[in-house]
Amino acid sequence: MNRNPGSLLPAALIVLMIDLSVQGAEPVNETICEMTETVSGHKLRYLVQTPAVQPPEEGWPILLFLHGYGECGDDITKVKVHGPPKLTGKFDQLANCVIVSPQCPRNSWWRIEALKSLMDEVIAGRSDINPQRRYVTGLSMGGYGIWSFLSHYPEYFAAALPICGGGDPLRLPKNNPPEKRGIENEFASEGLQAAKDVPIWTFHGTEDSAVPILETERLVNLLQDAGSTSIQFTVYEGVGHVDAWRQAYNNPKVWVWLFEHEQQSLN
Repeated sequence: MNRNPGSLLPAALIVLMIDLSVQGAEPVNETICEMTETVSGHKLRYLVQTPAVQPPEEGWPILLFLHGYGECGDDITKVKVHGPPKLTGKFDQLANCVIVSPQCPRNSWWRIEALKSLMDEVIAGRSDINPQRRYVTGLSMGGYGIWSFLSHYPEYFAAALPICGGGDPLRLPKNNPPEKRGIENEFASEGLQAAKDVPIWTFHGTEDSAVPILETERLVNLLQDAGSTSIQFTVYEGVGHVDAWRQAYNNPKVWVWLFEHEQQSLN
C-alpha cells in the first residue's frame, strides 16, 4: 500500500472577510432544492451552488459533496459547515463548477440509490452541465457514502476524493446496533474492485479516533490487489478526524488534481 505523508498546516489560521474579486474567484448563486421523488426512503433537500457567470461551451463540471453525520437533520445551512460549499471564494475550481450538497435526514445514513437519483435529476434538469465531468467528495459519513457509491456505480464519477471514511460502517462498534443510527450497510467489496481504474485520492489521519485509519487502508489494499494504479492515499501523521479534511480541502493541489480528470465515455 502506497501512503504519501501529508504536510501539516499551521496550527492556527486567521480567517479574514475578503472580497471575492481580490482572490480571483467568481461569485456563486445558491439555491435550495428538493428531490421530486422519494428514493430508498429519502427525499433529499440539497443546496446547489452555481457560478454567477455564463457557462463555458462544454458546460460546467458538477461536484457532489457528502457531509458527515454531525450535519444530518433539517437545517440545510449545515451543509456549509465543512468542505467545498464554504470554499467557493478560496479556490477558482470550486467557484467554476456546480456544487450539489444534499442533507441526509437525522438518524439516517447515505442511501446510494437516493444519491444516484439526485445526481441524475440535477443533470437532466440543466443544460449547463458537462456530464463527462462528474466528481464527488465527502468526509467521515460522506467518505463512507463515496466508497459505497463506487462499489455500486464504479464508473459514474470522473474522480473521487473520500476523506476519513470506510466501507462497511457496521465494523465500528459505536454503530451497533445499526438501528441506533439508522445505518444500513450498502458497501459491496466485490463491487469496489470494478472501480480499480477510477482516479481516487483518499486521506486519513493516523490519530483518528472516530474512524480508525485501518478502514481506509482496507479499501486501498482491496483496490491495489485488484490492480489499481489510480489510487492515491495521503496519510496525515499525528492528525485526528476533523483536521484530516481541513488539511485536504485547503490544499490547492487537491482541487487541481480532481478537476483535471474527465470521463471518456458515459455510464
